[in-house]
Amino acid sequence: MQKPLTLFCLPCAGASATMYLRWRRLLPSWITVEPLELSGRGSRMDEFPAESYAALTQSLCDELVPSLPERYVLFGHSMGALLAYGVAQGLYAKRLSMPIALLVSGCAAPSHQDSQRYNNMQSDAALIADLSKQGGTPEEVFGNQELLRMTLDLLRVDYRVCGSYEHAQLPPLPIPIHSFGGRADEISAARLNDWRLESTQTFTLDWFDGGHFFLRQSEDWFIYVLKKRLMESQIEVFSATLASA
Repeated sequence: MQKPLTLFCLPCAGASATMYLRWRRLLPSWITVEPLELSGRGSRMDEFPAESYAALTQSLCDELVPSLPERYVLFGHSMGALLAYGVAQGLYAKRLSMPIALLVSGCAAPSHQDSQRYNNMQSDAALIADLSKQGGTPEEVFGNQELLRMTLDLLRVDYRVCGSYEHAQLPPLPIPIHSFGGRADEISAARLNDWRLESTQTFTLDWFDGGHFFLRQSEDWFIYVLKKRLMESQIEVFSATLASA
């Protein structure tokens, strides 16, 4: 029987925590899905959205620390993966309770982040073109001016967050890292593989059919592999506990 595990999920740029709500019925009962809402969206719509990567990851750490469960993992897709990494590094630097694994989806390794790309995409035209290319935005959004305006304004802020990221050579994390990529995504295998440099423990890279939003396009298979990686993380913790007993 699996021990309870909390799965903290961070959204991609332009999205809210609701993108993960359906996982609560797709994953087994031993996994508690806890989507983390960022300021300026969803239930935190009245808050001013953060525009700095350093400030946002610091505030996420501060919010998480008081109620960290015994066993948890951090998951993020695209921008959310980079945020999850920043949170893990923040917790490690403060010698606080660490996740048993970091799961990064659709995101190049920190050493391959192209901050200038995001700084160059601030106009409406550039943002709309990128939304269309990524393929994760419902067509109804493009046909509704109010929804499109809200989406573009939030995406612009999130791209400023990504553009403010400055890579620094930080100590590798003492936890497994599991990376996920889409076969038709523009993020290359080399840029995903270098997540292995950010960990002293197990590293895996799983591929899925689809583009940047493969986790939706290949949802059944993605959920199966996600559950498998979470089970493996539990086993690693159990094995390490036995070895140190």
